[in-house]
Amino acid sequence: MSDVTKRALRLLALLQSRSVWTGPELAAEMDVTTRTVRRDVDRLRQLGYPVLTSAGHGGGYQLGAGRALPPLLLSSSEAVAVAVGLRLAASSGIDGLDEEALRALAALDRILPAQVRAEVGAVSGAMGVITRAAPGARSEVLMSLASAVRDGVRVRVDYERADGERFERRLEPYRVLSVEGRWYLFAWDLAREDWRTFRLDRMHEVHASTFTFTPRPTPDIEQTVRESLTVGVYTHAATVRILARAEQVAALVPARAGTITADGQDTCILRAGADDLHWVAMHLAWIGAPIEVIDPPELLTVIEELRDWAGSARRAPERE
Repeated sequence: MSDVTKRALRLLALLQSRSVWTGPELAAEMDVTTRTVRRDVDRLRQLGYPVLTSAGHGGGYQLGAGRALPPLLLSSSEAVAVAVGLRLAASSGIDGLDEEALRALAALDRILPAQVRAEVGAVSGAMGVITRAAPGARSEVLMSLASAVRDGVRVRVDYERADGERFERRLEPYRVLSVEGRWYLFAWDLAREDWRTFRLDRMHEVHASTFTFTPRPTPDIEQTVRESLTVGVYTHAATVRILARAEQVAALVPARAGTITADGQDTCILRAGADDLHWVAMHLAWIGAPIEVIDPPELLTVIEELRDWAGSARRAPERE
């Protein structure tokens, strides 16, 4: 591969990585002159890649949408990774994405060299995804939010709460996450001036603006989302110290059931929510490790009641 081709592919990768680059920024990244950048941009345009140019403050080079997808260059390992991703997308729970992913997988199979096709076929044939029925997020909602996160722009969302009420939310989106087959958005709510987690399957419309925002200091996003899913939506929030290693307990607690944080080398803290504390007590019994109840005190009362009930159990007498 010639140096010119390598440089053009490097330029294409940079243009794909963010929305706008200035000429001097691209030149610095590629260690070339701005004149060379302009020539490489012209080469990409000749190959069918729609590289747009805008002037003025905030302007520069931008990879635009074309009438057709230009040719892609994939190594064998990249082709396998794309095939695996498409198989997962076909079972992602995103409405409308399953058929598109399968069609893309078929198109990929037709253009691959025989050796790479065999490798992709072997990996795909070994894969299986079993999913639970769950409300699906629409693909256009997912793509709009993912693009807004990438570009750092505000969005307006037509959101439906659990009680069926719909209203508009103005958000600064930070991360789109999948938790056990269900998709969520972690965002700063401009009206409430606080971090919020939203379910994508409850979003009817998403409108991305052109207004960028300055990134705020974020908490641990994954931990915060899990906390909102496992505690924030329930009547009771329980905090328990479990006398066992965090990794051992985490293996027994699903992502939507509770959060686990290490509390020293051999103990951890479980945070879980429930509308009835009996469910928390029974899950703790299933974990089976010694515990110390931190909050609420009523949980200890429930556990003691279950202990007395279990202690009263007897074997049924044999019938004559």
